[in-house]
Amino acid sequence: MPMVAVYNTSGAQVGEVELAAHAFGIEPNVHVLYDAVHMQQASLRLGTHKTKGRSEVRGGGRKPWKQKGTGRARQGSIRAPQWKGGGVVFGPTPRSYAYRLNKKVRRLALHSALSSKVRDQEITVLDALQLDAPRTKFIVQMIKNLNITRKALLVVHEADPNLFLSVRNIPYAKIVDAAGVNVLDLMQYEQLIITTAAADRVAEVFA
Repeated sequence: MPMVAVYNTSGAQVGEVELAAHAFGIEPNVHVLYDAVHMQQASLRLGTHKTKGRSEVRGGGRKPWKQKGTGRARQGSIRAPQWKGGGVVFGPTPRSYAYRLNKKVRRLALHSALSSKVRDQEITVLDALQLDAPRTKFIVQMIKNLNITRKALLVVHEADPNLFLSVRNIPYAKIVDAAGVNVLDLMQYEQLIITTAAADRVAEVFA
C-alpha cells in the first residue's frame, strides 16, 4: 500500500497515511485512461448541429420548367441540392455523442488516474478541510502553503456549500466530493488535493 505524507492547511506535515492499494497503488493502464477521457469528452458534446434537407428548405414547390422541349436539363425543384439555396445532402442533424464503457473499465480507469497521481507525486493529502463560512482567501492561502503552483483539484468527503463557494471563483482550482471524482478532472488538473476522509471514501465507493 502506498504511504504518503499528510499535511494541514498551513502546509506543515502532521503525519503519514496508507492509501488503499486497489485504488491508489495499481499500475496505470494508459489505454483505458484514454478511453475514459474520450467517453467523457464525447458526452459533453451538445450535438446541436443541424442543416436542412431538400424537404425542409422553404420554396421549390413548383417545377421550374417543363420536362421536355426546352433544351435544358430536367429539373423538379429549385430547392434540389444542386441549386443555390437548395437542401444539403447527408448534412449533420441533432444527435447525442454519449456512450458508456463497461463498469469494470470505468473503475479501472479511475484507479489508474488516482494511481498515476501517487506515482508522479502529484497528490497532497490533507488531514481535514472544513469552513464555517465561504472564505476564498483561505483556500488561496492554503494552496500557497502547500507549495502548489499548478491547477489543483480538491476532493472532499462530502459536498460542503461553504467549501464549494470558496473555490468557485478560483480559476486554477476545482472542488468535487468523493462520489464525484472522475477521470477527466484528474487528467485536466495536474495536482490532486484530497482529505484523508475523502481518500477512504473514494476507495470505498469505487472499490
